[in-house]
Amino acid sequence: MKIDGSCHCGKITYEAEVDPAKVSICHCVDCQKFTGTAFRVTVPVSENDFHLLSGEPKIYVKTAESGNKRAQAFCGDCGSQFYATSVGDGSKVYGVRTGTARQRTQLVPKVQTWHEEALPWLPELACVETTFERQS
Repeated sequence: MKIDGSCHCGKITYEAEVDPAKVSICHCVDCQKFTGTAFRVTVPVSENDFHLLSGEPKIYVKTAESGNKRAQAFCGDCGSQFYATSVGDGSKVYGVRTGTARQRTQLVPKVQTWHEEALPWLPELACVETTFERQS
């Protein structure tokens, strides 16, 4: 499936070829902190199938509990997060953040990871009152 996307301010744009069957939710604490919310939704993309069309993301390298380093790419102007990938030489797989994709409604998660760290109130969301249907 071909997707395309951009950051909130539009300075960075991309396109990619993805397998929608590989979309996942990560509940790890790092993803919660990076997103400022309960989880992150990503889809893996090989480096040959990911193409920046405009702009250049800033990179922040985080170190996981395991000691592994991951490059986190984001827009330096608006802060939108694009992907994470390995650091150093070798072929890359980008964990593309589906929220930046124009086709995000079609990228339905098929698996959840680090579920032990999932926030306990997530199952209750269906019962939470909706006060606004649209952003004005």
